[in-house]
Amino acid sequence: MNELTLHRGLAMHRINAMILRYWYLLLSSWPRLLELLYWPILQIITWGFLQLYIAENANFFARAGGTLIGAVILWDILFRGQLGFSISFLEEMWSRNIGNLMMSPLKPIEFLLALMIMSLIRLAIGIIPMTLLALFLFHFNLYSLGLPLIAFFCNLIFTSWSVGIFVSGLVLRNGLGAESIVWTLMFALMPLACIYYPVSVLPAWLQYVAWSLPPTYVFEGMRALLIEGTFRTDLMLAAILINGLLLVASFGAFLALLRSAKKNGSLLSGSE
Repeated sequence: MNELTLHRGLAMHRINAMILRYWYLLLSSWPRLLELLYWPILQIITWGFLQLYIAENANFFARAGGTLIGAVILWDILFRGQLGFSISFLEEMWSRNIGNLMMSPLKPIEFLLALMIMSLIRLAIGIIPMTLLALFLFHFNLYSLGLPLIAFFCNLIFTSWSVGIFVSGLVLRNGLGAESIVWTLMFALMPLACIYYPVSVLPAWLQYVAWSLPPTYVFEGMRALLIEGTFRTDLMLAAILINGLLLVASFGAFLALLRSAKKNGSLLSGSE
């Protein structure tokens, strides 16, 4: 057998073909590449100088040593991971190509795996320069977090994929009229994820909602590491458990929405 296949007949050559398609689309447009770099750099400069100001005027933030910049970078991983996934999906919707893909031998799971890998590629293009700029301008080395950084990154990217898969299914079912949810849903989670402040700031009843979101555990874990020097393994394990449930649920929702799109004809029209 010449083709490399994965479990249950997943074919690497089909996944690779989709990745190459999105890679060539990315390289063919300098505005797309510029956008990947522009927003992370703008974020780190804006919040970095704010961090410097706070550090000079508040002893707590001076001791915290980079919690604000760290939160900005981790938030960008979460947001751009989802956006990188969704943009590649929207490329197919905008070009009216999604129907052709779904009628080809390409399996839905292969399609989603290709989108996941492309989200990592897009994320790397934006985040690596951002972290280097944080090191150069503000002397904050994200990579000095060591192994905990891997736990933070994995949990955030898993959450971003879950959201990306779910919103892609909604756009697939409802057409481009639902496109705005791609850009807004993650921002709706932002206040509850407690990115720039601890969960204890929220009202007691809202804290239960916050703890149901995996990013909350990541940002609490980051603050514990930077302020107290303690890596909270319990927080990371809880985040992984919730992320596993969310990924399974998002896959199921995508497949259900795909079947509904085929049944109702929205798969081919893709209109608003």
